[in-house]
Amino acid sequence: MTEAAETPTSTPKKTAKAASAAFAASLPKLDVPNLEVPAVVRELAEKSVQNARETYEKLKSHAEETTDLLEDTYSTASKGVAEYNTLALEALRTNVNATFDYFGALLGTKSLSEAVELSTGHLRKQFDVLSAQAKDLSVLAQKVANETAEPIKASVEKTIKKAS
Repeated sequence: MTEAAETPTSTPKKTAKAASAAFAASLPKLDVPNLEVPAVVRELAEKSVQNARETYEKLKSHAEETTDLLEDTYSTASKGVAEYNTLALEALRTNVNATFDYFGALLGTKSLSEAVELSTGHLRKQFDVLSAQAKDLSVLAQKVANETAEPIKASVEKTIKKAS
């Protein structure tokens, strides 16, 4: 047996380290002089880093403004849609109740002329009610659209003023 195998302190790691150290010792020594980075290069690097920081801060600021804008727009739109849905459901409830009342009254008529008169009155009344409901829903939809667009409009105007 070899001596290295007989030595209890010899391990494959120690053998590999010794071989690596021997190889490194056999390589030629290269003396690299300490290079001084010219001041112009250092200044250019510092300016580049500063410009990158400023650009990042601007980008971060714009991203935060955009996020706030989207949150405001979403909140406004959500409130408007909820209000619109409430008004639409109220109109639907009113119309369904009027229809049930009409059918109840229609079943109680005694003659065809009475049924025609009741139907004509109901249709005239429903036309007026539906026209008013459509007008109310239209006004509300326009209001919601304007309120939702307002934050976006203000942001665009602000951006244009900054660019000028």
